[in-house]
Amino acid sequence: MNATQHVTSLGQSLWLDNLSRDLIRDGTLAKLIAEDGVSGVTSNPSIFQNAFANSPHYADDLAALKTGEPDAERRFEALAIPDIQAACDLLLPVHEASGGNDGYVSLEVAPRWAYDAAHTVAEAQRLSGRVDRRNLLIKVPGTPEGVSAFEALTTLGINVNVTLLFSIAQTQAVFDAYIRGLAARAGAGADVRRSKAVASLFLSRVDTLVDTQLTAIGTQEALSLRGKAAVAMAKLAYQAYLQTFHGAPFADLARQGATPQYLLWASSGVKNPDYHDLLYVEPLIGAETINTLPDKTLAALRDHGKPALQVTEGVAEAEAQLAELARLGIDLDAVGNTLQDDGVKSFEDAYQKLLQQTG
Repeated sequence: MNATQHVTSLGQSLWLDNLSRDLIRDGTLAKLIAEDGVSGVTSNPSIFQNAFANSPHYADDLAALKTGEPDAERRFEALAIPDIQAACDLLLPVHEASGGNDGYVSLEVAPRWAYDAAHTVAEAQRLSGRVDRRNLLIKVPGTPEGVSAFEALTTLGINVNVTLLFSIAQTQAVFDAYIRGLAARAGAGADVRRSKAVASLFLSRVDTLVDTQLTAIGTQEALSLRGKAAVAMAKLAYQAYLQTFHGAPFADLARQGATPQYLLWASSGVKNPDYHDLLYVEPLIGAETINTLPDKTLAALRDHGKPALQVTEGVAEAEAQLAELARLGIDLDAVGNTLQDDGVKSFEDAYQKLLQQTG
């Protein structure tokens, strides 16, 4: 058993934070599934932008699309959706073996609808129909409007990956929306047993911003907290998960066969080269969680990871660290809101570049 397989044996799913036609056609994704226990794939506009720019496998299809499809966004979808479908097909045995709890591939609604609930719902329905795979997750941002859309989509039976979460408050709002959506679905007499959602909490970006604020404060006490905010936040978010989905708020839905909304650790590749390359992996291994890893971080885990159940360890220390950050004047809710808006803008910029690539 290698380190990645060990992680999955501890109850955490490992998803690949990358997708391209190269990975599918050269057998890399199939190998990662078979040998490393990779059980899902996440995509976003930045990932597809990189794939289109660096793979030769899109050129012929794009040339044909330019002669027959006048809309750049539809050209992008015509290139991306076959990759999503192929990844879904590769992961279908995982999906079936897990009873529908794993083996998912994520495709994002266009970022320009991040602050428009009605359009997000409509686009999620359209994309879900186009992909037509039961192990698809539609990615919806965790903006207030996105959370409203997520609740509506859950009621409709469309499975969702809520992305761009950067705080415990944002994460709890998503948990609550999932419960409301499932309750409405159950109340309408629909089956909740096939409903699936994940909540993607971004990590490295939190430390990047908080570290800048701590450095500006400059005291020894402040400097000693650099690189600790994101993991502490994640550990407490997991405690909120346990209280929500293994407690009274979810009890009635659990009796009806509904599954919890797992936390997914996103942005798990370190951005500060001074930090350990598995900073956002090893401390957050635990049951009923997912970590979506870029290729480099997955390779690091395979090479020198030391998996152990740690997400429930050091909770008191995490509480103390967040309390100290607050005492120093660092507002993690405000940090989360800033990063969420920045994340929407970053994905929108990447999406526009995508459309230019397919133009």
